[in-house]
Amino acid sequence: MIWFRPDGVNDPRLEEVARAIRDGEIVAIPTETVYGIAADAWNPHAILKIFQAKGRPEEKPISLLVADIAQARSLAREWSALAQKLAEEFWPGPLTIVVPKKENVPDIVTGGRDTVGLRVPRHPITMRLIELAQTPLAAPSANRSGEPPPDTAEDVVRQLGIAPAFVVDCGKCAIGTASSVLDLSVHPPKLLREGALKREVLEKVCEMKLS
Repeated sequence: MIWFRPDGVNDPRLEEVARAIRDGEIVAIPTETVYGIAADAWNPHAILKIFQAKGRPEEKPISLLVADIAQARSLAREWSALAQKLAEEFWPGPLTIVVPKKENVPDIVTGGRDTVGLRVPRHPITMRLIELAQTPLAAPSANRSGEPPPDTAEDVVRQLGIAPAFVVDCGKCAIGTASSVLDLSVHPPKLLREGALKREVLEKVCEMKLS
């Protein structure tokens, strides 16, 4: 495991982290919400390492971090007007949108479900890593299952030990609370997790009550 604090988005060590992702390693990365444990979304063997590191059941889906709305739409079989509205309002930011997935999204990402959770994070280092790795990142929170999501790199290492190939330390996360997760594959939309964005904020933008 290599643990370092990057010196901005042009730190050459980020190229090494991106290369590790492309080579099938898992890495711990910051977001504005909590630290995530990330892998190449297209590599089932790498994603299996996430489940093993976290002690997470493989039937539980993993959300994907993407570069922008266009990349999110490329992974979605359906992209509604409401999905577009929410993405424009809250991305980059702490909202994960669940939509019907395209067939090429690996089943291990979605726990065998027909939907996938997508988010554009608001953290310059993570956005740079998505750009350098040239892939969406499968990235649940970097904690052992049942433990609180970590908002510092120290908490990541305490919980996951040397499992990540890299720990990218950017200090304490700005929000420190997991993203809210909104399922748009059902009507009315279902709030699967009330996180950094509260129900009333989402209902105002959706212009309806959430289930």
